[in-house]
Amino acid sequence: MLDFAKDLAQQAGQLLKDGLGRARDIRFKGEADLVTEMDLASENLITRAIQTNFPSHAILAEESGSLGPTESGYRWVIDPLDGTVNYAHGVPLFCVSIGLEKDGIPLLGVICAPTLGETYWAERGAGAFLNGTPLHVSSQKRLDQALLVTGFPHELGRAPETLNVFGAFVDASQAVRRLGSSALDLAWVAAGRFDAFWEPRLMPWDVCAGIVLVEEAGGRVSNFESKPFTTDDKRIIASNGHLHDPLLHVMTQARLAKP
Repeated sequence: MLDFAKDLAQQAGQLLKDGLGRARDIRFKGEADLVTEMDLASENLITRAIQTNFPSHAILAEESGSLGPTESGYRWVIDPLDGTVNYAHGVPLFCVSIGLEKDGIPLLGVICAPTLGETYWAERGAGAFLNGTPLHVSSQKRLDQALLVTGFPHELGRAPETLNVFGAFVDASQAVRRLGSSALDLAWVAAGRFDAFWEPRLMPWDVCAGIVLVEEAGGRVSNFESKPFTTDDKRIIASNGHLHDPLLHVMTQARLAKP
């Protein structure tokens, strides 16, 4: 199933890469939440392949929602184009994310960033890799020297707590970045490029594949209350492990502060 997922993510990634910069049909799912015809084309390619090869498996896809039977306990969790806003503006920083759960536990994940020529994959108990090279999280132990990454909910103006936490981490770390793709954020924590990632209000397709990558690369993933993260959680913090407790402390203090 891992080989199948890698091949499928790369096929979808090539589809997106070929369509980058062309005229696109763009519509809004929300005030600032975009979907393009390439989201739909990529998702259609992925879901059809899964339904053909694994007809007993369920699917959760960003645009189509829940599909297929649930009796097997297997569920594919798909983001056909993570970084849609980047893509719609011609910014070549986006990816395809394919995860597989068994009874709610993420088993494997594949993230393909086609413009970077990078495919990340991990399988529970078998390690994490980038184009076949083993991955490991960073060894950074000092928060003030750490490079962090985050994302914001679309309704940021109505989320003062999010701004409090962002400001606290800007002050506490060396720097904070925002790429516009939570799946890539997690992949880059697994690769040691970032020391930690946090974000509120995410969906299962944003994180399913990345969770396996970070944990198999030696990192730690939890919710904002330090409990083990599941794909039903919406608030995630992922780190190299060394920084996890200091990050949670800063976050807790910031969330308690008044806007």
